[in-house]
Amino acid sequence: MSRSLEGSDPLPTTDFRESAPGLRLLEGLLAVAVAVSIVHYVDNFANYADYPEPSSGPAPSRTVIGVSWFVFTAFGAAGLFFFAGRRIALAATCLTVYAMSGLVGLGHYTVPGATGMPWWRQLHVVVDIACGIAVLAFALWALRRDRSQAAVGGTPRLR
Repeated sequence: MSRSLEGSDPLPTTDFRESAPGLRLLEGLLAVAVAVSIVHYVDNFANYADYPEPSSGPAPSRTVIGVSWFVFTAFGAAGLFFFAGRRIALAATCLTVYAMSGLVGLGHYTVPGATGMPWWRQLHVVVDIACGIAVLAFALWALRRDRSQAAVGGTPRLR
């Protein structure tokens, strides 16, 4: 005997965009941040000698710069994955690590001569820093929102 699906309840649908407020914003933010970081890191890697070097203190090698982009970007992707799955604490941690990808650009301005770089180089460095600030702000917002919802009797989602 075969069973008919007529008259049965429809299967529930899950839309992560509805279940994870802020997901679209995070997707857009990461898309811009990754695109800008590609420009910045490729320029920094390919034109390594054109960037001013510190007279003292650490100076990352060309290889470190190239590899670090992949490491940072993996954390950004993980942050997006965890956020979509509503694992907010893990997402915030990964997004904070990813934010460092842009924030390390501040290091350029600790070196004499950095403000003498061409305008287009200044632009992508500064925009990368701004993206880092924005991703960090999003991570802090998401964590604070999640914790405040748990505190007012909502279901805690920290995992």
